[in-house]
Amino acid sequence: MQVGICDDQEETRELIADKVKTACPEANIILYKSGQEVLDALMLPDILFLDIQMPGIDGMQTARELRRISSKVIIIFVTVTGDYVFQSFDVGAFHYLVKPFDDLKFREVLQNAEKQYREMEIPGTDIKRELPPLIITTNGGHIPVNFEDIVYAEVFDRKILLHTMESDIEYYGKMKDLEKMAGDGFYRPHRAYLINFDYISKYNSSVIYLKRGQALMAKQKYKDFVQCYLRHNHRKGNR
Repeated sequence: MQVGICDDQEETRELIADKVKTACPEANIILYKSGQEVLDALMLPDILFLDIQMPGIDGMQTARELRRISSKVIIIFVTVTGDYVFQSFDVGAFHYLVKPFDDLKFREVLQNAEKQYREMEIPGTDIKRELPPLIITTNGGHIPVNFEDIVYAEVFDRKILLHTMESDIEYYGKMKDLEKMAGDGFYRPHRAYLINFDYISKYNSSVIYLKRGQALMAKQKYKDFVQCYLRHNHRKGNR
């Protein structure tokens, strides 16, 4: 579970981070200094503690932009005033904490948010809920790309090229970072490729043929690929 903390004050970011670590030790914490950093991130957090009064893009504007990208982020506003509480309903905020707040209240809100996050999982399987979209920043705009729509990705001229069934999208990034975010529904059969198991048509020891395009298979990866692909199909069969 990814927990984001967005506040322009470093002291406040660290304070909230300490509270998250205490209440939810297994959470992966991501710190943001501004709303723009959140919007520019390649992948959105599952739960976001968001300050409202910040320079530049304030928290309410950030939340509105987030909702245009994804409805799945659980937003918890953290601010010094209750003046914006009714506006928070407009962006589907989960909760609204007014500083200073005690540890008991913080733990209660975070645990309830975590419960909602868990309830989004698919029951009865080890397949997690739909991943938050990958956010590609291009020409000053933000393009959300759902992982389930990615057929495969490849490294091309120091960029990553995402192939969907309808289009190709390129951005500057590292394949190892994309591989980590994509999860076990994807596999990296070659250093230059990352493929989505769900789009495989056929394969052999040197090439994977996809419903759109194809990817190279490194010889030393073939045995592991077959095992991972079989496990993936077994999980799908149990849905």
